[in-house]
Amino acid sequence: MAVTNGSPQAGPLAGIKVIEVGSVLAGPYATLMLADLGAEVTKIEPPAGDISRQVSDSYFASINRGKRSVVLELDTAAGQRRLGELVAESDALLVNMKPSAIHRFGLTYQALRRHNEKIVCVALTGFGLHGGDHPAFDHIVQAATGVAAMTGDPGGPPTLPGYTSVDNSTGLTAALGLLAQIIAGRGGQLDVSMRDVMLSQLNYHAAAYLNDGVHPQRLPNGAHKFYVPAQLFDTAAGYLALFITYDGFWRAFAAEAGLSGFATMAERVANREAVLAAVSAALATDTASNWETRLTARGIPAAAVRTLPEALDRNPDSVITAGPYRLVGCPIRIDGHTPDYRPAPALGANQQS
Repeated sequence: MAVTNGSPQAGPLAGIKVIEVGSVLAGPYATLMLADLGAEVTKIEPPAGDISRQVSDSYFASINRGKRSVVLELDTAAGQRRLGELVAESDALLVNMKPSAIHRFGLTYQALRRHNEKIVCVALTGFGLHGGDHPAFDHIVQAATGVAAMTGDPGGPPTLPGYTSVDNSTGLTAALGLLAQIIAGRGGQLDVSMRDVMLSQLNYHAAAYLNDGVHPQRLPNGAHKFYVPAQLFDTAAGYLALFITYDGFWRAFAAEAGLSGFATMAERVANREAVLAAVSAALATDTASNWETRLTARGIPAAAVRTLPEALDRNPDSVITAGPYRLVGCPIRIDGHTPDYRPAPALGANQQS
């Protein structure tokens, strides 16, 4: 387990100052990644604090460790004055609010450039900075962009992933855009919407429809459209994810499972049902855990379906300590650098600094 004992060298974003006016998840997750990489992130909060403080202390810590906290009432002259001071000494501002609030509080490049011509302003919204104020929570955007309709078994209801895929994906995209504009050395306004990010992530599905008129179809057990077998399989105990793409994987799998035929990808796709029946029968003879051991030893992509606690227990190097909390650490690992995982800030902890 990694512990917060300082860092042998400064993070790659040391010296970069970012202001966050965000709440709950998408915006705070974007700046969490930046803070883990060494940026100084100042979180502007209303007097009541980010609403995520009301969820639980560990929830707040999981996306706000290592930041500073300043309480500002942005609808007051004093709050706007302090905002201008922070902007003058910062490289970027990232905000996730309704577009009307972003404009009302003057959190755009046009409004803030008088304080700092090089400030990078990132607006993270549901449907765009000029796309209106329709509420845009993660589940809403999954429904609105086709993600929910594509997920689940045929004949069943649309299904939502078990985690906030839209918020996290949009946060990462916003962080990338922010850094790109800083590297360019110029200020400006960036507009990153949850809708656009999710449509972008449906890349090849969207291309198939736009160019060939192919509508996405749900397949049983999360099966892949182009590869066979590539899905979940029931075993003697537990489910196994198997993902066979090229023919070498199939030859190795067939040898281990005692199967023959279907030597090429084209054959397997053309005979999907027969292939899946043969694979299902073979996998039913052993447990998911044993199949994972047997198949990975041959270099075949396979994994038993685990719960989150089981996954965390198997990957202790992904768990860090920040103050009193054990959390999942930064996924970007850099030779010679260990992030300084500091606790999440108390509300207004950096008010005078």
